[in-house]
Amino acid sequence: MVRWLREAGHEAEHIEDAGLLQADDAAIWAHAERTGAAILTKDEDFAERAKTASGPSAVVWLRIGNAGNPELRAWFGPRLASIVQMAGEGSRIIEVI
Repeated sequence: MVRWLREAGHEAEHIEDAGLLQADDAAIWAHAERTGAAILTKDEDFAERAKTASGPSAVVWLRIGNAGNPELRAWFGPRLASIVQMAGEGSRIIEVI
């Protein structure tokens, strides 16, 4: 997803590139808050945390279930423009169904 997002003109960083592959959610959250990044995740825990805690600019919660990267990109691609718009408008939790 990171490479695909970059090719689409967006800044993106995988947790592995940030040295956070083995990190817990709190460390990932703190990194996103520190860098002003949004978190793109299939993990409901981040969306729940965003309801009550300050933190990253947005949590983009992908509600697709178990999907390989090709399927995920095909599903996510048509939704990307509206996700970017909602994040730009200040939405903190963007649930993508």
